[in-house]
Amino acid sequence: MSEPVVNQFIADSQIKSFDLKHRKTIAFNMSKYDAAVARGKQQYSNLAMARRQASLKKYRSIEHLENALKDFEQNFTRRGGKVLWAQDADEANRLILDVLQKHQVKKLVKSKSMVTEELQLGHFLELHGIESVETDLGEYIVQISGDKPYHIVTPVMHRSAEDIAVIFHEKFGLPLESTPQEITAFVRKTLREKFAGAQAGITGANFLVSSSGSVALTENEGNGVLSAAMPPLHIVVAGIEKVIENPADLHLFWPLLATFGTGQNITAYNSLFSGPRQKGEVDGPTDMVVILLDNGRTNLLAQLPQRRALSCIRCGACLNACPVYHNIGGHTYGSVYSGPIGAVITPHLKSMKAYKHLSYATSLCGKCTEVCPVNINIHQLLLENRKQAVLQKLSPPVENLGMTAWKKVMLNRKWMNLAPPGIKNFFLKKLFSSSWGKRRNLPPIAAKNFGQLWKSRQKNG
Repeated sequence: MSEPVVNQFIADSQIKSFDLKHRKTIAFNMSKYDAAVARGKQQYSNLAMARRQASLKKYRSIEHLENALKDFEQNFTRRGGKVLWAQDADEANRLILDVLQKHQVKKLVKSKSMVTEELQLGHFLELHGIESVETDLGEYIVQISGDKPYHIVTPVMHRSAEDIAVIFHEKFGLPLESTPQEITAFVRKTLREKFAGAQAGITGANFLVSSSGSVALTENEGNGVLSAAMPPLHIVVAGIEKVIENPADLHLFWPLLATFGTGQNITAYNSLFSGPRQKGEVDGPTDMVVILLDNGRTNLLAQLPQRRALSCIRCGACLNACPVYHNIGGHTYGSVYSGPIGAVITPHLKSMKAYKHLSYATSLCGKCTEVCPVNINIHQLLLENRKQAVLQKLSPPVENLGMTAWKKVMLNRKWMNLAPPGIKNFFLKKLFSSSWGKRRNLPPIAAKNFGQLWKSRQKNG
């Protein structure tokens, strides 16, 4: 299983790294992001303190995850909501389908949610005759174009305005010269009709507040609020790691998520849902169900220190900072979660054997750690993944044998000097040229090593 995955990663990386159009688009979009984040950070008088507090609060919830989830369930069900637990993607999909069929749902609207991408929920519902429409603008573009999200926060970061205009021209006949404003107006009108006719709404959750039994949702377009409040049934799909302790903690997490995610002081719409419509309330769903998804998260929770990655609030800052991500893009990772944080968590969520190569797709420059709003030491966790892969002996036998031989030679000066430079260069080229890549030449070993040069200098000096 692992060989096809890593081979595909290498092949896709080589193509994408030399795609000049892709690099130009990403460079432009990243420059806009960097400028916005620099402005957003100005709202803080002590950003380091805010990050430290958020880090401690989030990790505290992870350390007490079992109790926090029990508290959430108890407080949410007290207000008439229902909580269902899913061990994996298949179970989550079956639970969602059961709920939808019970309510005779044939049409639903869905807000942006990375966890539903794990489930491939849209495709699953389509197979069972249920229409599911993405209502986030970026996700809607992904859906109608048959694409996949490129980025945790910005699904179509890899598309230029001209690319998107072509998509809407081909799908809906809009003029090729349509502006982003005109396309947005068209999508708004189209989706309003979908909201009005939807029998259910599905959303993710940015946070699950355990002490109040609330689902916190943050977004910029209003589609999340409409998906949750307009249809009679609201289904929330959330990873079990989303828990925080108190509603008051949101004064830390919401601004940090906005600042590091998009450069805003605060996201446009921030909502708390604590169950279905209560007596005396005039809007909201009559039924509300929360699906709590494991899908490999307890595997990660069992790993020290990698469990620290469960504190991630999905701001995407580490993706935007990573030089590797800038070059190979989001799709290349072959995972829902890309970039540095994806490289840490994917081997634990899916398979260490199949995805251990992602932990080597890094320069280890530490920029990901530097920009993380909850102070996850991401580059160190990548090294921990590498160590774990070695301890589990997941490398091919040939690689293990080669590294053992290399170590023995490198630790013995006599063995290192045994072969002349020409033979050394020949074997290095044979052994490492494929790993080094077709576009680079291996640096040749010098005709004289340092010891020989030093003796020559002493003799002539």
